[in-house]
Amino acid sequence: MMITAGNQWFHDTVSALAYSLARPHERHEPLCRPHNDLTQFILAQHALMPDYLRTPMLAATLGFDTFGLLKGGKRFHRQPPEKRARQIAAWKYSAVGFQRDLIRYFESLALVALYSRGGAGSPLPAAQTNDNGAHGVARPTTAQRAQIVVVGSGPGGAITACHLAEAGRDVLLIEEGAYLPLTSCQPFSKDEMLQKYRNGGQTVAMGKNKIAYVEGRCVGGGSEINSGLYHRTPPEILERWQKEFRVEALSERDLTPHFESCERDVSVSLLPGAAPSASLKLCDGATKLGWKSLEIPRWFRYEGRDALPRVQADQQVSPTPHAGKRQSMTETFIPRFLKAGGRLLPRTRARLFRTDGNGWLIEAHHQTAGSIKIMAENLFLCAGAVHSPALLRRSGITSNIGNSLQVHPTVKIVARFAEAVNSANLGVPVHQVKEFAPRLSFGCSISSPPFLALGLIDHPEVARETSRSWQNSAIYYAMITSEGSGTVRTLPRFFDPLVRYALKGNDRRNLADGFRKLAQILFQSGATELYPGLTRGPVLRCDGCLSKLPDPLPDGLASLMTIHLFSSCPMG
Repeated sequence: MMITAGNQWFHDTVSALAYSLARPHERHEPLCRPHNDLTQFILAQHALMPDYLRTPMLAATLGFDTFGLLKGGKRFHRQPPEKRARQIAAWKYSAVGFQRDLIRYFESLALVALYSRGGAGSPLPAAQTNDNGAHGVARPTTAQRAQIVVVGSGPGGAITACHLAEAGRDVLLIEEGAYLPLTSCQPFSKDEMLQKYRNGGQTVAMGKNKIAYVEGRCVGGGSEINSGLYHRTPPEILERWQKEFRVEALSERDLTPHFESCERDVSVSLLPGAAPSASLKLCDGATKLGWKSLEIPRWFRYEGRDALPRVQADQQVSPTPHAGKRQSMTETFIPRFLKAGGRLLPRTRARLFRTDGNGWLIEAHHQTAGSIKIMAENLFLCAGAVHSPALLRRSGITSNIGNSLQVHPTVKIVARFAEAVNSANLGVPVHQVKEFAPRLSFGCSISSPPFLALGLIDHPEVARETSRSWQNSAIYYAMITSEGSGTVRTLPRFFDPLVRYALKGNDRRNLADGFRKLAQILFQSGATELYPGLTRGPVLRCDGCLSKLPDPLPDGLASLMTIHLFSSCPMG
């Protein structure tokens, strides 16, 4: 890339921010300067962020740099470290939302990169790919034709394409991302963000309370990056759908054969031994309160085991983590699809589609071949809760589309224990607490050092101890069923859609209640300190401290995320 005066200025400002945000951590830990790798990671992430945000982010960053002239007589990147620290703190705790967001953005990326280091200054990884010469991968010619085209290769698209191909149909499956094996990178890592996440994981639903979410952008979609936890549709939901939409054959009894088929296809299993300590802590705390908790099965295959009996938490079995392999789409339905004669076209972005005679014409763009046109008799759109409505709206189909997005807003707490509960191969623990479902659910999240440092961004002094304390710490979440809703909209001249979401007052009360009840569980399980994800949030050291938590949750001051997006394209 040619360096111009403008982007050199941006580079210098990002470099100064990366060094300044990493420097306090070096006072506590030997984190090996220099931090050029942090700067390169942040620049790579900026290039991946949603296209409509890149220029505003660049302008805001240069504005922050220029702001240093007002306070220190020099631009931020030319100031001494002490003055830089003061300017960062002033913006991080500013009453102005965009100033807080700017610093949190850079601090989040800097901490992820800092605590992801395998060694000082490790280079950015090159993606390993199966695209070239893989069996069934279609050549990206400028004109393609198929009886059936499926857009999107996540669970919805991969399963649809597989069954159609196995039924003898001519099927072309197109996917915007690359064809990568599960082994191309470490799960839940910085490398995975760069390789497999849409926009490098920098996707957010805008609103008074921004809600971060992630989507897969690779063959296999979200199944390649999630934890594989599996739930059957609850009977009460099926009953409501039957009554509200007058759908026949939708009872639990009717669907049981289909549930069982899915569970066989992706090897839905319980752990073959005891759950990890961080997971058992959640179970133990809930049990002491008399609240319902359970191990959630996952689509994992364990060597020599197909169906696994439930292992009780109090059984005397080895606590060693169990080697298993997540049964994502690239491990299951994609190979079946290709074996059945289906054709896969990765690195291909569907831009829009329109009717053409008795079929469909899809206009797409391939990463290397450029613009291509695809003719199809039948079209299945399986691009997820954000990009399915975006593609429909871009194609002129807008009625009832992208107006009813639902998510499960989630808050998190980092818990510290007197004993070790975390390990390098912990993964995502498997227990959840369902006593208050569907209003509230509780679980344990990925708790590697980069995510712990990120979860402690509102408690910087504690975050700086991550390298020493991570084995005694884990991240837990409280998730609500929201009464709010969101929208998905396309923007002129931009590809990435704008997602917005508005919480209701009851949502903010439920999130506050989630914080309190999660804290109760964790104190019962033996936690010594709790660090909620709240700007200037309190440190909790006993049940008596729970009154320090705000009720309802204040607008704009909680770190919200979600792992579930749905309902943006309702029937009709």
